[in-house]
Amino acid sequence: MQKNTPKMQLPKLDDLFLTEEERRQNSLEKVIDIKLSDIDDFPKHPFKVIENEDMYNMRDSIIENGVLVPALVRPKPNGKYEMVSGHRRKFASKLANKETIPCIVRELTDDEATIIMVDSNLQREKVLPSEKAFAYKMKLEALKRQGFRTDLTSVQLEQKLKNKTSRKKIAEDMNESEATIQRYIRLTNLIPELLEMVDNDVMGLTPSIGLTPSVKISFLTQEEQYFLLDYIECNEVTPSLSQAIDLKELSEKHELDSDKIQEILSVRKPNQIPKISFHEEKIISLLPKNIEYDQIEDYVVKCMKFYSRYLKQKEKSAKMDAR
Repeated sequence: MQKNTPKMQLPKLDDLFLTEEERRQNSLEKVIDIKLSDIDDFPKHPFKVIENEDMYNMRDSIIENGVLVPALVRPKPNGKYEMVSGHRRKFASKLANKETIPCIVRELTDDEATIIMVDSNLQREKVLPSEKAFAYKMKLEALKRQGFRTDLTSVQLEQKLKNKTSRKKIAEDMNESEATIQRYIRLTNLIPELLEMVDNDVMGLTPSIGLTPSVKISFLTQEEQYFLLDYIECNEVTPSLSQAIDLKELSEKHELDSDKIQEILSVRKPNQIPKISFHEEKIISLLPKNIEYDQIEDYVVKCMKFYSRYLKQKEKSAKMDAR
């Protein structure tokens, strides 16, 4: 019985007459215009695309000059494309009422696309802690599948690829310390509401939690984190570093509950108590000339009590006149 042998793929007739230069040009990546509706977002894209002033500036630039830097996409089996680098340009193009965006189409594996997506977005000037956290984690997992070691505790054993752990590889690429990479990845264990407070700390918003305390809090269970969130929302206070350390220690002992959280956070730490300061010269200039220095505090307190009674009486009189 004659075996089926695979047919040899013959070159197209036109290809036989191409010059070497033409073949080289055909192999180069080209920029093509692709419909915005044909480009899907990258799965679990960790970077926020926000309609803010920066986005409006990008929109205005696109209206005036077009998209100057092409986006990078990869083809999908269904005939559409997946965005790798250019989510903000795509969104700004929509705001500019554009139907297409210039793109470079490149064949990429999932891991290759993930690494390029992370690296290209981390070059931005403003990157939030939450964005770094999930971006570093995605790159870590991609490097793991490519052969890098991903343990975050031991760095003394032999590595599989290029004699580096994946953590060290990311640290070198991002110009960060390995410990910093580890801390950011820990943030992915925070519930979304607490992670938003870490972003608030960078943006100067409230309520906010610093990076170091938030890393300690990330070791709490989800249930414990929601207990903590309830206390924060009800009392408008967030844990200091020492309080976060106490919370972590109790959690590790399985002794943390809502009562313990209240007990720890109800004690105001020195760095949480605002200090009131006065200009001594301003106060002394208003005091009687013959007052002794050690009597100043009592005198000021009596004046404040008197002024407080005056304000209350004034408010009462105003209410009487309004009737």
